[in-house]
Amino acid sequence: MNENVLNKLKILAESAKYDVSCASSGTVRSNKPGMVGNTVGGWGICHSFAEDGRCISLLKVMLTNYCIYDCAYCINRRSNDLPRATLSVSELVDLTMEFYRRNYIEGLFLSSGVVRSPDYTMERLVRVAKDLRTIHRFNGYIHLKSIPGASRELVNEAGLYADRLSVNVEIPKEENLKLLAPEKDHKSVYAPMRYIQQGVLESSEERKKHRHAPRFAPAGQSTQMIVGATAETDKDILHLSSALYKGPTMRRVYYSGYISVNTYDTRLPALKQPPLVRENRLYQADWLMRFYQFKVEEIVDEAYPDLDLEIDPKLSWALRHPEQFPVDINRAEYEMLLRVPGVGVKSARLIVASRRFSKLGFYELKKIGVVMKKAQYFITCNELPMKTVNEMTPQAVRGLLIVKPSKKKVDEKQLLLDFQD
Repeated sequence: MNENVLNKLKILAESAKYDVSCASSGTVRSNKPGMVGNTVGGWGICHSFAEDGRCISLLKVMLTNYCIYDCAYCINRRSNDLPRATLSVSELVDLTMEFYRRNYIEGLFLSSGVVRSPDYTMERLVRVAKDLRTIHRFNGYIHLKSIPGASRELVNEAGLYADRLSVNVEIPKEENLKLLAPEKDHKSVYAPMRYIQQGVLESSEERKKHRHAPRFAPAGQSTQMIVGATAETDKDILHLSSALYKGPTMRRVYYSGYISVNTYDTRLPALKQPPLVRENRLYQADWLMRFYQFKVEEIVDEAYPDLDLEIDPKLSWALRHPEQFPVDINRAEYEMLLRVPGVGVKSARLIVASRRFSKLGFYELKKIGVVMKKAQYFITCNELPMKTVNEMTPQAVRGLLIVKPSKKKVDEKQLLLDFQD
C-alpha cells in the first residue's frame, strides 16, 4: 500500500476521532451476486476499541482536515497549527476497498473539514460513496456526514448511496453556537436535516408503489451534541433531543463529552478531563425516552434541570416519586414495570409472560434478569425480605444504592453504558 496514502490516513484518522456518531446499526444490506461486502455482522468484519473505549468497526476517516471555519471547540479549526492532509476521491475509495478485502472493516464512516465551500466539500463526499457503489459494487455500510449549508440536490444524491447521513448540531443553543463558532448557525444544520427527512419519506412512499425503487438513506440520520463546552443544562440538551426524535427519521442523538483540545481559547471552559459521567447519564436518559416510555419532562424539569451524577436517571425518578411504589410484580402493567429500577425492557416482557403460569418471587425474578439489588426496594411479590422505599425513606434507599468509589482506578466510561435497567 502506498506509504504516502498511509501517512495521510494516520493524520486524518486522528482528526476524525472526536466524532462519536458512527454506529452502523439500523440497516440490512445482504450479500448479492457480483457485489462486495454487506452490512450484517459476520466474517470480514473486524472490531477494535479506541483508547476512550468506543467501539470502532468502520474505517473512520476525514476526507480532509483543512477547514475554512475557526470553531473554538474543534481540533481542525483553521487557526490551529497541526499536520494537515487531504485524500483524493480515488485514494479514499481504493483505501476502503483494500481495508475491506483485508477484513479490517465492515464499512466507511466519512466526514470532512469544509474546504472552499459546503457544496464543493459535499460533492467530493458524494463522489466517494458513488464510486464505491457504482464502480466497485461495494455493498457494505456507508455513513456520510452531510455538510451544513450544502445544497438540497447534493444531500439528495448522497442519500441514494449512503446507508446513513448525519448532520451535527454540536451546540444545542444558537447563542452559544454563535459564541464558539461565529461562522455557523442552526439554520444551516436544520436545513439538510429536513432534506434528509423528506428524502426518506418520499423514498418510502415510492417503494410502496414500486418495489425496486431506490432506497434513500435506509438507516435514517443521526446527530451529535457536545456536552460541557457551553453552559446548557441537561434539560436544554434533552429537550432538543426529544424534539429531534419526534421526526420520523432521527435514529440516534449522540452526546460527546467536551475534550479540551484548544486550551488557549478563553471562550472555552478549563476542564481537566471530559465530563464522561455526565455524558453517560445523558445516554441513559436518552434510552429512557426511546425505550422506556418516559417523557423528557419526567426526567428533567425546572426543579431538576441537571441529571444526578451519583445515580442513574430511572432510579432518580423513582426516588423523587415514592408514591408510585411499591409495584406488585404479579399484577402491574407492563408500562409500570418499565419504571421499576432494576427492571429492563427484556425482563419486563419476561415478567408479563411468566406470571401467566405462576406467581413470581424473589428467585424467579433474579433468574429472569431483574437487578434485585435495586428492584427490591420498589416492588412486592410472593416473598421479599427487604422493606420498600415507603417503609424506609427515599434518602435511605439512595444511600444504600449509591456506588461507593473503588480503591482501584475505575474507568468512568464503563459506568452502566449498556443501560439495561
